Amino acid sequence: MEPVYVIAMDVHCGFTEFFVTTPSGRASRHGQTPTTLPALLELVRSVPRPRQVVFEEGPLADWLVRGLQPEAERVVACNPRRNALIAREGDKNDSIDAAKLNQLYRGGFTKPVHHPESFGRAAFKRLIVSYHEVVVRRSRLICATLAKLRWNGIFVRQQALSAERQKATLAQLPDCRAIRTPVELLLYEIDLADRHVDQLRRMVIHESQNRESIRRLLAVPGIGWIRAATFAAYIDTPWRFRGKSSLWKYLGIGLQRRTSGGALVRLRVVPNMHVCRPLKNMILGAAGTVILMKQQPFYERYGRWRDEGLTPRNARRNVARALASVLWAMLKSGDVYHPELAGGGSVDRDGIATATDG
Repeated sequence: MEPVYVIAMDVHCGFTEFFVTTPSGRASRHGQTPTTLPALLELVRSVPRPRQVVFEEGPLADWLVRGLQPEAERVVACNPRRNALIAREGDKNDSIDAAKLNQLYRGGFTKPVHHPESFGRAAFKRLIVSYHEVVVRRSRLICATLAKLRWNGIFVRQQALSAERQKATLAQLPDCRAIRTPVELLLYEIDLADRHVDQLRRMVIHESQNRESIRRLLAVPGIGWIRAATFAAYIDTPWRFRGKSSLWKYLGIGLQRRTSGGALVRLRVVPNMHVCRPLKNMILGAAGTVILMKQQPFYERYGRWRDEGLTPRNARRNVARALASVLWAMLKSGDVYHPELAGGGSVDRDGIATATDG
């Protein structure tokens, strides 16, 4: 690591524990300061340059990255899951956590979490995140409602919960308030979630129409406004990926290779805990649309992979990889979609037929 002062912070809403080390790695000072931007900036300014700040990813991370960046050579929000796996042993309190984080950062064991550089890009990403959160919440409400109906022997599909059919669905329930009221409340929440989804969808589309990079992505098969906006917002800076393999792993459609003692290499798809799930759902959904609508040139490649013996699931994952490569290249180059170039080989094929989901 380069010789710099390192300021490690264990951030809470009310206070922040900090631990500072010198360029030689010697403990310089530690203590506690209020979690306010003026207090944290004063702390950072009190440490000689060159100085770097590190803290764990969390709800305050984006605010801290933007607020502290002007006063430090580097500000890093790192992955707390990885830190926990390394520094789990020993006693634990806020002061110890700050010291351990400092040591992990100096040793190069922390994994940075990307944050958009500008407030506008961060705000747009938060809008996309909010949209997907509401969609997930609505799905959970629908599943809970269908489960309560099944408890009473009523087997219906999601369409039966729409505003037009709710009355007929409720009529099938027993005339018992203890049974009917929870279902009625869930249906009310579903209607409210539907309105929230529609409102956020309109906002996403309105904001996306002003972004030329997103408009260009609409030409790719299987990509609409929401999918294009999701890809652009979460990827943010396409150059932060070393290559397509890194991109695929971030999207949850890449492969991990594991072997030990000279055994055969075992392949598996990157587990969900290590990937961006909204992006994984988006790119696999786009691949499913391409296959269902038989959109070329990707559908032709899907048929070729099926003829080669790949399962429908793995062939769809290959289509998702090809789509992701095209979208990523368009963001990097600023170019428009060229269907004649989308048929090139851009798929990780080593043992894909036997890869398993993590």
